[in-house]
Order: sequence, then structure tokens, then C-alpha cells
Amino acid sequence: MVSEQGQATKNVCVIGAGPSGLVAARELRKEGHTAVVLEQNHDIGGQWLYEPNVEKEDPLGKNKFLNVHSSVYDSLRIVSPREIMGFTDFPFVSKKNRDTRRFPGHKELWLYLKDFCEYFGLKEMIRFNTRVEYVGMLDYGVFGKDLKWVVKSKEKKGEKRVEEVFDAVIVATGHYSQPRLPSIKGMDAWKRKQIHSHVYRVPEPFRNEVVVIVGNSLSGQDISMEIVKVAKEVYLSAKSLEVTEGLSKVISKHRNLHLYPQIQSLHEDGRVEFEDGSCVIADTIIYCTGYSYAFPFLDTKGIVGVDDNRVGPLFEHTFPPSLAPSLSFIGIPRKLIGFPFFESQAKWIAQVLSGKRNLPSYDDMMLSIKEFYCSRELAGIPVSDTHDIANFEYCDKYADYSESPHLEEWRKQLCLSAIVNSFTNLETYRDSWDDGDDELLQQALQSPHFTQLGVQP
Repeated sequence: MVSEQGQATKNVCVIGAGPSGLVAARELRKEGHTAVVLEQNHDIGGQWLYEPNVEKEDPLGKNKFLNVHSSVYDSLRIVSPREIMGFTDFPFVSKKNRDTRRFPGHKELWLYLKDFCEYFGLKEMIRFNTRVEYVGMLDYGVFGKDLKWVVKSKEKKGEKRVEEVFDAVIVATGHYSQPRLPSIKGMDAWKRKQIHSHVYRVPEPFRNEVVVIVGNSLSGQDISMEIVKVAKEVYLSAKSLEVTEGLSKVISKHRNLHLYPQIQSLHEDGRVEFEDGSCVIADTIIYCTGYSYAFPFLDTKGIVGVDDNRVGPLFEHTFPPSLAPSLSFIGIPRKLIGFPFFESQAKWIAQVLSGKRNLPSYDDMMLSIKEFYCSRELAGIPVSDTHDIANFEYCDKYADYSESPHLEEWRKQLCLSAIVNSFTNLETYRDSWDDGDDELLQQALQSPHFTQLGVQP
């Protein structure tokens, strides 16, 4: 179809009503497209919709289709200050009778997304309790041209299945759900409790236990600091024994928290043997080993795959060249300020679908991907970290595709400040910061980002 402005209007399916899916729906509608968002849960939020009941989930998350999407635990607080997290035209302000902390708990972020959804009237575009079971190409038309997509979905509570055809599909299912597990000798034979942090919620079940936590990333550190208060002993198994000053302070503060090397092997009698030859008898192992990208519903005839956590080939982490622009992904990149980046992805996709923007040729996109892979390899970055960005310049360059605003300087500096502070003061950085942050905070609150809606935080 063509709009009154002469732009193409598409019928688009967005999979997932988390932050990426919500902003995608808004940008698609703004650009004149018709969009439906299919969401497997009863409400919006994606990862931020807390699910306390995890009994129905495999403890290591080995099901093809997970029963529980969210990996958020009860005590989780965000790791970035709220000021930097909001979408560009909807600041994440503190509200009366809510969690007003700069680094609030997960519920506050979910409430922000609820506010965003209500403010922009997005709920009417969402079909809840609908699990997508299959997405595949409709067999007609010249390959790559006028490609259409079959989407098969099922109502979660009933048996009703629906099959629909769309002009385009945007995958916005997040990347913190499918557990990524290490390969450890004896893992299958170890008879005691093993779980992935995906199903960790509260520390109480580990009271008086000897617990081994594998991985000292954000969740490993957080869960260690929480469990150590109730467990008999906690052994934090890390790739490197050289840890940040902040983690070092935490370990020295707790007599029952120990830093150990990686696990060599597990034994049926409950022994956990480490690479330095030492052993402990443990009751539980918690794998805080991250997550894998997984799209169990997506059938692209092998065109798009996940290889060692690299989703590809994707031009700018967004478009598979031979299926673009009818298939796209939002929210693949990590280690960046998420919401503004997802917003710039959504704008670009919506504009490409309407014909307002053009993508490079197939050959140019494939060459760009090849050059990107080579640059990562030369920099010594493992394939599994392909989508870890950690580069503000890249985010600004990406924003230019849709003429989205660049990240404000205060946003970048507050982000970096929080990271540096966490390295030094792991236990307290969310509640105490230096005077430099206060100055940046004033800059932020007086900026157009915060004053645009006439709401004074």
C-alpha cells in the first residue's frame, strides 16, 4: 500500500512487547505502517516483567521454548542511573510514591515502560498471551523482492492457533532469557542441585548451603553478595583471579565468600574440583554464565543463524542482507545505553520499510559485515562477543541512519561514571557517587530531554 504522502505502508508483525518491541510499534505507527505486536506474556515489559514463579522452568533452561522469559531476580536494581535510560522523548523521571532512587529496582523500570505504553497509546497494538511458534517466508515472488512472512502463533491458555501473513517481521525478543552454559567434565553426572541464574529469584533456598557460583559478571557478583548473607559458604569461580577493587572489598568483608579459579571437573559424590587442584563439597552450583541468542520460532532456510552467540549475517546488527528489509532485529547489540539505541533501530527500520531511507546493495552490506568481522578478529574480540558494542561513536554513527539524535554528552559521562564507580565500590555505587556526578545530574535535569514534557523531576 501507499500512503497519502506517497510512502509505502506495510503490515508488520513485531515479536515481543519489551522495550524494543514497544518502541518499534510506536515508530512503525508514526511512519504510517500497520503493526501488531505479539507478546507471549499477560503484560508488557519483556525482561522487566518480573516472574517469581520459576518452578515450571527447567533449572538449566534446557527447553527449546522457555516457560519463563524474565531472568530478573527479586532484589535486582538497574546498573545504570535512571537519567540516562529513557527513550529520547520520554525521560525516566522519578514519581511520587514510587521508587525514586537513581538506580531503582526492576519494578520501577517496568512501571516506566507501562507509562511509555500508556502515554503513546500502544496497548491497543498488542496481542497478549500469544506465543509465536513459527515465522517463515511465504513461497512466492522473486526471492528478496516483495518477500512476505507467515507467522503462526498460539494462545497461551487455549489451543487456538492463528496463521497470518505479514509484509515484514521485526524480531524484538531480547537476549537475556536463553541460558548459556559452560561445558564442564562430569556436569551431567553431578547429582546435586544445578541451576542457571535465569531461574534464581531469592536467596532463602540456599540458607546454610555450600554454594558454588560460576562466573563473576554482574549477576554473579550480585547473587554472591546476596547469597553470602544466608549460605554457609560461597565459592565464586572466575576465569581470572584478578578482580576489580570493588569485588575485592566485598570478598575481604565476608569470611564465607571465597574466590576460586575455574572448575576442572564435577564428581558424583558432590565434589567440585577447581583448576588449581583444590576441591569443595557443594550443595548447589549456580551458573551465572550469561545468555545465548535464540530464535526457536524463526525459519530462514539457514540464511540467518546463531554461531557461537554471533547472529548473522546482520548488517549493522539489524538487517540480514538477503532478507532485508522485510526481516529485521531490534535489541541484538549489548554493552550500550539500550533504550535510545533501540529507538534509533526502530526509527531506521520503519523508515526503510516506508521507502524514506534506502539500504545499501546486498553486496555492500555483505562487504560491511565481512569488514566488521575482520576488525573484531584483529582486535582479539571473541566471536561470542560480536554484538558487544561498548562504543559511543558507533551509537552516534548508527543514529545517523535515521537522523536520530546523538547521545548527549551528559548521558555518556553519567554512564561511564557509574561503570567506574562500580569497579571501585561494588556494594555502594548505586547509592553513593562523587560531586562530579551531581554536576552532570544538574546538566541532565536542565537539558531539553528532561524539560520537553514540562515535567520537572
